[in-house]
Amino acid sequence: MTAPLIVEDRETDSVDDLSRPWKVLVWDDPINLMSYVAFVFRKLFGFSEEKAHRLMMEVHTEGKAVVSSGPKEKAEMDVFRLHEHGLWATMEHDS
Repeated sequence: MTAPLIVEDRETDSVDDLSRPWKVLVWDDPINLMSYVAFVFRKLFGFSEEKAHRLMMEVHTEGKAVVSSGPKEKAEMDVFRLHEHGLWATMEHDS
């Protein structure tokens, strides 16, 4: 018996899944100072000092915070940029 030439992918995303935005999460870590995390949020996303501080405190107290959302390519770039600055970031589909 030979393997089929074409294999159907039954787990493809529906159009609804493709149109759902992605969210970028920053996770708490024991390495970066809180002031540095707020600085990175201001630098990368242009947040005000107040918003950067609020999100940094959410990361610190809740363990994570959503810092951006949008199309997959934008989320991937945001995660990459956060990693370049030493922050632990992931992305997931917005629910």
